[in-house]
Amino acid sequence: MKDSPGVVDLLGVLAYAELSAFARLTDDAAALAPSLADRAALSELAVAEYGHFRLLRDQLAELGADPEQAMAPFVEPLDAWHAQTAPSDWLEALVKAYVGEGIAFDFYREAARRLDPPIAKLVDVVSADEGRSQFAVERVRAALKADPAASGRLALWARRLVGEALSQGQRVAAARPELARMLVEAGADDQAEVSRMFARLTEEHGKRMAALGL
Repeated sequence: MKDSPGVVDLLGVLAYAELSAFARLTDDAAALAPSLADRAALSELAVAEYGHFRLLRDQLAELGADPEQAMAPFVEPLDAWHAQTAPSDWLEALVKAYVGEGIAFDFYREAARRLDPPIAKLVDVVSADEGRSQFAVERVRAALKADPAASGRLALWARRLVGEALSQGQRVAAARPELARMLVEAGADDQAEVSRMFARLTEEHGKRMAALGL
């Protein structure tokens, strides 16, 4: 299955997601971080994302695919998601990095569940947290302790992030059917399988919201 169009699509969307995450974290570190320590920490996370991008780019080349062409179909929807969910302050940036990116990587791991072990392992590696959770959770919880009223605003922001992510995900799935089919096991009841997948995604999202105190 490693040579299927769906595999190239999955690695392509992941590669562009990592490249985008690197750029967004770098921008947020420069524009929104309230201290030099926070700027440095966010920059370190950005460097990790770029390292993931390089792993995916190299794997695409090893499969005989052109990395730029593999990423191209996903530039518009991912850029649109980032444009529609541009954070207005530091706390929104942290929630986006944790909740928004988290549900996206949950989808990618779901798509990789039935792939050949080397590809599935690579997806796990590049979807790794790299300290993003601890960084976001510690700072958001501290902010909510100082200003409990901010929880309502951030909870609404998190719901918007997930809604926009699902909307863009549907667009990608419609445009790239090979990638969409990777989410459902061959011969399975499609509706039942999709329902179970969304139950898993919802559970993981709930855990992230609870960790933030939202």
